[in-house]
Amino acid sequence: MTTVASRLFMSTPGRDAMATWIAIVDLLTQGTDGPKRTELMAVAGVAASVIADHAPKDAAIISTCSGPRTRIYCIYDDDAIEGSDANEEPLGFDPLEGDWRVSLPCLTDDLSWIQTALKKHSTRITARGPDDDIAKAEATQSAQTAALVFDRKGFLGS
Repeated sequence: MTTVASRLFMSTPGRDAMATWIAIVDLLTQGTDGPKRTELMAVAGVAASVIADHAPKDAAIISTCSGPRTRIYCIYDDDAIEGSDANEEPLGFDPLEGDWRVSLPCLTDDLSWIQTALKKHSTRITARGPDDDIAKAEATQSAQTAALVFDRKGFLGS
């Protein structure tokens, strides 16, 4: 059984979509700079578009790693202004530990362009439609990004 942590971020109009993504990146990177933050910020425009479309209201932004899975939802409108339902507390683990992935939910009409835009910047950050099963999306992504590695010692029998 997979352990899951959930967080609920205030978004529009309480915070604009880009600021929401930056707050999510801060949570995922535990506020540290480095290659993970750089990769997440490389897709900031696309992620902000997903957030502006309210896609993470009912379907989570999902971070998977060698530790627990993290589900991140956004709240909007009056709930985002009032903010009492928000939970943006730091996690007690590194949500990007090991072979991490982030899956963004998006509207069906936007799925193709968002997937194309994300591929230009990252193989770890992907998009899925509102009805896509995350396990199926992860398996597809894993199969698409699996690299063939030549094992010279194994090949030569040394």
